[in-house]
Amino acid sequence: MISVTSLVVAATAFQAVVGNPIRARSAYSVKETHFVPRSWRDIDEAPKNFMINLNIGVKQGQFDELDRHLHEVSDPDHERYGKHLSLDHVHELVKPSAESLDLVHEWLADSGIGDLSYSAAKDWISVSIPVETAERLLATKYRTYEHEGGDRLVRTPEWSLPTHLHDHIDSIQPTTSFMRLKGQGNQFLHLAPWQSPKYTPPTSPDVSAVCNVSSVTPQCFETLYSTKGYFPKNPKLNQVGFTNYLGEIPIRPDTAQFLKKYRPRDVDAAYRFPQIRIADGPAQDGPLNLTQAADGTSQEANLDVQAIIGISHLTPVSWSTGGSPPFLPDSNTPTNTNEPYIVWLNYLLGQRSIPQVISTSYADDEQTVPQAYARRVCSQFAQLGARGVSVLFASGDRGVGLNSTCFSNDGKNTSMFVPLFPSGCPYVTTVGATHEFEPEVVAFRPGTVRPDGSFREIYSSGGGFSNYFDRPKYQERVVGQYVRGLKGLYQGLYNAEGRAYPDIAAQGQYFAYVWNGTEGVISGTSASTPLMAGILALVNDALSSAGQPPLGFLNPWLYSRGFKGFTDITSGSAAGCQVDGFPATEGWDPVTGFGTPVFPSLVKLGGRMQ
Repeated sequence: MISVTSLVVAATAFQAVVGNPIRARSAYSVKETHFVPRSWRDIDEAPKNFMINLNIGVKQGQFDELDRHLHEVSDPDHERYGKHLSLDHVHELVKPSAESLDLVHEWLADSGIGDLSYSAAKDWISVSIPVETAERLLATKYRTYEHEGGDRLVRTPEWSLPTHLHDHIDSIQPTTSFMRLKGQGNQFLHLAPWQSPKYTPPTSPDVSAVCNVSSVTPQCFETLYSTKGYFPKNPKLNQVGFTNYLGEIPIRPDTAQFLKKYRPRDVDAAYRFPQIRIADGPAQDGPLNLTQAADGTSQEANLDVQAIIGISHLTPVSWSTGGSPPFLPDSNTPTNTNEPYIVWLNYLLGQRSIPQVISTSYADDEQTVPQAYARRVCSQFAQLGARGVSVLFASGDRGVGLNSTCFSNDGKNTSMFVPLFPSGCPYVTTVGATHEFEPEVVAFRPGTVRPDGSFREIYSSGGGFSNYFDRPKYQERVVGQYVRGLKGLYQGLYNAEGRAYPDIAAQGQYFAYVWNGTEGVISGTSASTPLMAGILALVNDALSSAGQPPLGFLNPWLYSRGFKGFTDITSGSAAGCQVDGFPATEGWDPVTGFGTPVFPSLVKLGGRMQ
């Protein structure tokens, strides 16, 4: 273990090379380091006048108290269940202490930095400064790095703070965050229909009449999950939202074409849902242009909006977020698939009215995200939960990890399964994928050789255990039981004490959808997540019409009571890393969680009084 003393000595020696840091009350010492990934090479000094937009995460004042409130209002056995917090109450709990803000302001002022912008709770401070100033501020040396694919960026493998600020600042980015400037990551698969030779057609006449394994429609979903015949009663009070990143935005004419075929009474919703731009996110109402079509733009966004409206009949809220987030490439994710969660979250947490269910179909390899940044993002999700929002994330499409890339990014190349973030954050509800109907099984497609001779990796519903976040109390019983049942299988390849995911699942293979004026099918947990969001929005609608609060942060309720409203999935596994991966079993498992929803049961179980 490296001692604090050695870090101070190393930082002092480094400062002698890069120049004196900003005057401070205490000596500088290293705050964060990261190996420069193998796919990047140092090519030159960073230009001194290059502008960097630093986001400084100031330590939140009473996060432990917020966590206490969150779990009390989310616990169905607590007298405060459903009594969610207001925006002002949440901000009061997470705002930094006066001491923390004063010390950070003093540090910035000593460098001549006075043009600051803040998040609503002032727990994030943003500054735009040249490299030369950032180097003195952080006692570091920024370099220009080039990716093997040709992209360049300005970063540093290590940065420091005055020792007295270490307990007052959680994270600063971009520093150690290596990302591709033109990343194109996504979780969906746009495939020709494939059918397992073991597929058993449904025996139920109702399901058989509307469910086709090669193209699954809203009529199948509503029959399978028992929402058929339910229409929203309080659509003005009950909302559902979804997020778009990487230039994605739902295309209205495509959604109208989808609804005309499957939900004709809802066609006007294609032109009514609000599209909110954040940080110069894209805005577009008309069809794709030729460049967008060639790039496959908006397949993800179209799927999200069509899946939500198709099951819920609700008009969703769409956020399109621009900007670039912290990202540390590893062999599994060599391009930028990390999303600017903080940009979106800080916007959302400043709004007084927000949807009660939010779906996000994106995730990153956990080890590509700086741990301090991941923890701060996760704490932002806790704020949403305290305000009564159910936050859903996809569990990924790579099982326990993409084949041949299952090793650590810490310089040791240790064999390991690769968990995802934010999927492994304990303050979100993570959704896996199923396919087939009676019974539903883990969504899976085997790897195949394409006509051009290249290999197409398997698609398997993702599942795993976080290396950053400990197992939350609400998971103790079922996850501990599952781990013991493995009897040592895959021991050492995963963190048996980590937060396990997914929590629940829904259909995620061969969704019928429309993109660029063409009908097709699309697969992935990117499909199951918005589908689940639409169903939970209907549950909230039914609760609201009965004078009950929304479900809010789902997990305490889910693991103590709500699991009874899901159909257990017991066939399949989270295949990946060249092994079968975690198997689905009776009860909870890290492949499909507790299983797929039964709408009437969820409504019955979701009320405050049982």
